[in-house]
Amino acid sequence: MTNKDRYAEWCAQIGNVPLMMQPWWMDAVCAGKQWDVLLVEDGAGKIKGAMPYLLRKRFWQKYILMPQLTQIGGIWVDPSITDNRWEIAQVCQSIEKQLRDMHLSYYYQQYAIGSLPAQAMQGLGFKLRKRTTYRIDFLTDIDQVIASFSKNKRRQLQKAVSLNTDTQLSVEDFYRFHVHCLEAQRKRISYTREFLLVLERKARRLDQCEILAVRNQDGELYAAAFLVWDRTTMYYLLPCYDPAYKDSGASALLATEAIKMAHRKKLSFDFEGSMDSGTARHYSQFGTTATTYYGIEKYYRPLFRLAIWLQKLRCS
Repeated sequence: MTNKDRYAEWCAQIGNVPLMMQPWWMDAVCAGKQWDVLLVEDGAGKIKGAMPYLLRKRFWQKYILMPQLTQIGGIWVDPSITDNRWEIAQVCQSIEKQLRDMHLSYYYQQYAIGSLPAQAMQGLGFKLRKRTTYRIDFLTDIDQVIASFSKNKRRQLQKAVSLNTDTQLSVEDFYRFHVHCLEAQRKRISYTREFLLVLERKARRLDQCEILAVRNQDGELYAAAFLVWDRTTMYYLLPCYDPAYKDSGASALLATEAIKMAHRKKLSFDFEGSMDSGTARHYSQFGTTATTYYGIEKYYRPLFRLAIWLQKLRCS
């Protein structure tokens, strides 16, 4: 049995592995690429911790990065040791040794909110990079949540009173609309049609996704979002808005209806993070709490810093 097979069994058994660390998610977002899992076992062969990862290769360099559209990864530990810092440290030491044995040039993964393994990896020489996501936890009183929106967002919702929402948009039409919205802003889409089709098909089969659309009374599409969720949290994975209707209130209505959907499913809501100041400001006005999580990074080969710098320069 492979590590991936054992990991799939373990995930099904413990039941609390986040959406974006699930084997089916990794299969979808790493389609055509190489992903695997590092495992840590106790003396009886029971899995104590695991780290799914996407391995990339370029020339002679091997490195680990986050897959596309994947906010959370890193090390996940068995519920039996969740609060045991000593055992977690042992798991992280084993993972660190396995990473060294892979002869990587670079490692980067984003760990879950409140992750004790993230802190343990810092003690093993990894660098923590602070990131922020915007969340609404424990959606028990939706009216109170909406009342906590900023004046600006409540004003935008008033503008959107004539708009309607539905879940009838196909994944193909969503992709075309997202391309249109980005092209209108002179931007290019970061994922392929095939990538989204695979992800949507796998998530739909498990009833863990929905496409929410905002239209005018004539059915014209103003905004849309691809939502995904697990047992605890709904993620605002792919929102898009037609800039031609930026003053319609459609973007505020889209987010509000997504939050209401999370409430109906008794889930927390995560805007899926943003390090862009404008997007962060937008999300912060929906009664959210700015929540810190960490990217964990290590350069094994100093020359790889230059490769990353050159890549950023080409993309800027």
